[in-house]
Amino acid sequence: MHFDFSVFSQAHTWVSLLTLTFMEIVLGIDNIIFISIIVNRLPRALQQRGRTIGLLLALLCRIGLLLSISWIVGLKAALFTLDLPWVDGPFGVSGRDLILLAGGLFLIGKSTTEIHTKLQGEEEEMAAGKGQASMGNIIFQIILIDIVFSFDSILTAVGLVDNVLIMILAVILSMVVMIVFSGVVADFVNRNPTIKMLALSFLIMIGVMLVMEAFHQEIEKGYVYFAMFFSLVVEMLNMRLRKKTEPVHLRDSPYD
Repeated sequence: MHFDFSVFSQAHTWVSLLTLTFMEIVLGIDNIIFISIIVNRLPRALQQRGRTIGLLLALLCRIGLLLSISWIVGLKAALFTLDLPWVDGPFGVSGRDLILLAGGLFLIGKSTTEIHTKLQGEEEEMAAGKGQASMGNIIFQIILIDIVFSFDSILTAVGLVDNVLIMILAVILSMVVMIVFSGVVADFVNRNPTIKMLALSFLIMIGVMLVMEAFHQEIEKGYVYFAMFFSLVVEMLNMRLRKKTEPVHLRDSPYD
């Protein structure tokens, strides 16, 4: 594959690079949250290594997919058709649909299991060294979800930019930013139980969205991310309120 480096002499190339990098960071937040939560099952000494390996695997997945854009386009072609009662005419099932469906169901199942674990108090046992997962098991789960999240990221990149080199650089830059801040995000999520529960709820919602996309029911992602942002702001306000040690006292009424 031939790369044309002369495009970097043009101003709009740098604008496209910065825009796409920002978009990749935004789309990668759910990946960071998932990795941060699942890596928490590792011994604490291995958690940072697990996060780094997970994000590097995500980087390799996305670069590999970018270099196989023609293959990705081919995944949109129907492999077989189904007669569904709520669909007019035959429903074409593509490779992309199968990947989104499997990834969505995996995300829903995994997030639900994590919520159950938290409600049952099994996190304390993991903190004591019981029930911790192996690095290989965690990496395998990260690879599975990285592939699904990478499709969303790559399709966004293809829609914004038509130069593969710019796409690869944007993915690399965004991944460097995420690796640098992944530890901060993970510590914040794991240190605040309500934020962790909210993050798991977000992942379930993303899983449902992936399943719906597999059935060709497109959802405007802007609404989903706005709902997440609004919920996060409300929870941050609740956290700040809970930190107040003294209750608020109303002024005495002159009529008392």
